[in-house]
Amino acid sequence: MNGSKFWRKTAQYLQYVVVSLLILLPIIWMVSSSLKTSSEVTAYPPSLIFHPTMSNYVRLFDTLPYALYTLNSIIVAGGSTVLGLLLAVPAAFAVSWYRKNWPASVALTARMAPGGLYLLPWYVIFTAMGLNGSYISLILTHTIITMPITLWIMSSFFDSIPRDVLECGMVDGATLMGVIRRIAIPLAAPGMVVSVILTFILSWNYFLFALVLSKINTTPLTVAAFRFVGEGITDWGMLMAAATVLALPPLILAFIVQRWLVRGLTFGAVKG
Repeated sequence: MNGSKFWRKTAQYLQYVVVSLLILLPIIWMVSSSLKTSSEVTAYPPSLIFHPTMSNYVRLFDTLPYALYTLNSIIVAGGSTVLGLLLAVPAAFAVSWYRKNWPASVALTARMAPGGLYLLPWYVIFTAMGLNGSYISLILTHTIITMPITLWIMSSFFDSIPRDVLECGMVDGATLMGVIRRIAIPLAAPGMVVSVILTFILSWNYFLFALVLSKINTTPLTVAAFRFVGEGITDWGMLMAAATVLALPPLILAFIVQRWLVRGLTFGAVKG
């Protein structure tokens, strides 16, 4: 290995290390802080060597219905993801089949507009219908945010399927819905995986609608974690434990399906 190639490789690995540190250090700091007492979290200089304690997690689940908050987040994120798929996948196929891009562009405006634009109308509508604070209101509002992503991702994947393959299914007697269900969706399965992961994580982390439209029995983790930040004093140990619990499910989901996620993103980038 000559000198220039050695230094090029060294610079490349240094870039990997720097990027990895930038990504992992906040996560490591959050998890380690959740295992400290509040006084150790705010100590200066920070204590790198400490005795881990699970007291923050014990207090988190003993003093608050944090298991309920976790279940609420799963219901809202899972419900909006499923509803978004049910609405966006047929719409994406129609956009691809008829080569009409304007419906996708119109749907994208809902994603581009600030969430506060919808907040007051949603609040008035759901209050008048008696649905304010219900799972239905949270799932519907989160679907507005997540559905355009699924629509754009899936339309790109449907565009990559040869038209002849779909038309052959219709020649063989399949209806258009049968073509979608038996041919288009299986061939675009990587796009489905990408859509599910991205929309679930987006809904899981979305804060604004849940802050206004949720009540005690439907409060998700994002709002529950926010309530640890007080004006006078903040329990940093419990806050870090709450943030760790909040971040854990999306990380586990992404780790489990990372092979299909990378494959789907690469396929969409090449074929879309």
